[in-house]
Amino acid sequence: MTYEQALEYLYTQLPMFSRIGVAAYKKDINNTIELCAALNNPQHKFKSIHIAGTNGKGSTSHMIAAIMQQQGFKTGLYTSPHIKDFGERIRINGEMINRQFVINFTEKTKNICSKIQPSFFELTVAMAFDYFAEQQVDIAIIETGLGGRLDSTNIISPILSIITNIGFDHTNLLGNTLEEIAFEKAGIIKKNIPVVIGQTNKETLPIFKEKAMEKNAPIFFAENLYEIEKIGNDNNALYCNSINKLTNQTEFQALDLQGDYQLKNLATVLTAVNILRTLEFDISEQNKINALSSVKKITGLRGRWDIVSKNPTIIYDVAHNKDGIESLLTQLNRDHKNQQLHFVIGFVNDKDLSNIISLFPLHAKYYFTNAHNQRALPHYELKKIAAEQNLSGESYDNINDALKNAKINANENDVIIVCGSFFILSEIEPF
Repeated sequence: MTYEQALEYLYTQLPMFSRIGVAAYKKDINNTIELCAALNNPQHKFKSIHIAGTNGKGSTSHMIAAIMQQQGFKTGLYTSPHIKDFGERIRINGEMINRQFVINFTEKTKNICSKIQPSFFELTVAMAFDYFAEQQVDIAIIETGLGGRLDSTNIISPILSIITNIGFDHTNLLGNTLEEIAFEKAGIIKKNIPVVIGQTNKETLPIFKEKAMEKNAPIFFAENLYEIEKIGNDNNALYCNSINKLTNQTEFQALDLQGDYQLKNLATVLTAVNILRTLEFDISEQNKINALSSVKKITGLRGRWDIVSKNPTIIYDVAHNKDGIESLLTQLNRDHKNQQLHFVIGFVNDKDLSNIISLFPLHAKYYFTNAHNQRALPHYELKKIAAEQNLSGESYDNINDALKNAKINANENDVIIVCGSFFILSEIEPF
């Protein structure tokens, strides 16, 4: 079996949420338990940090991984989905998983897969755990896929749990209210294990407090511990001050992740670092600062307010739900208020698009497109939905054609934004 054949098996033989949607979602963690039992329970052979949330969990995972790696710890990182390469999902010290390991793992699990028929996500979670155990990582940062309580990753016993925020996404699976979604995310809170909560509101705060009390888990609210003030930004960094509300100490930070939404994630990360220090992880201030200024270089994170070129400015962002799009548009309105905007957008077909599309500005120019998987909303359907909100533009079956036309129509002072789906970004050539 070659690496390409292994990926073909993973993508086509196993139900894959990114490809077929809800049909691939398993409402229990029994398959993952059985898979890992067959692998001699690798999830118990390394220390881990578990991260859930509607938005920001990927960025938060990468920032913490960068800090741990900068400090010299052998650091595993499991995130999803990938943009270009399957190996983005499973990294150690920023390096993607060894391809031979993927081949060997796929071959050795074929028999049990034929028996229990796991999903793509369930098998890749088990693969990550097996890889981290074999490579004897010092710490692994594990991002949930959907929710938390019934997520395949929720068989680990972490030293720290983190929930970034709660918003409306995957409501067909997680619930139609913030309380219901918070309950699912709070499922990662473990007995006696500290938990950091990034953002709360009146609906979610009682859910988190109740679950933490039930589990006797020390709970830390990042909003109460840190205030982050934006100073400014340029093409290289987002500059801010972090103010520790307990000590009144102020620290300057230069983040290479430039979306303003990273300011909220930063408060979560700084709170987590302080807790990790109490758990005998010696993390210096300088290594923390250096890591936060080089997250993309250290961990390979892409697609978060990713400025890929200038004149015109082109930004790639994986914002794909209401809260993510709102944050993106707020920053565009502030940083590029008087510039012509060109949106290259595509979405999957299980989003509440009427509420999302209504957020977009009328004065922008639009290029509607789609990825090429079963979940993708056809570009002509997106164009129709947008027209109902008085947004007009052309539609394209290929993201590269849409982006090409946006570049043709844009002046050097304009801004082109590509957003709506990980899968749209994945088909850009070259990325």
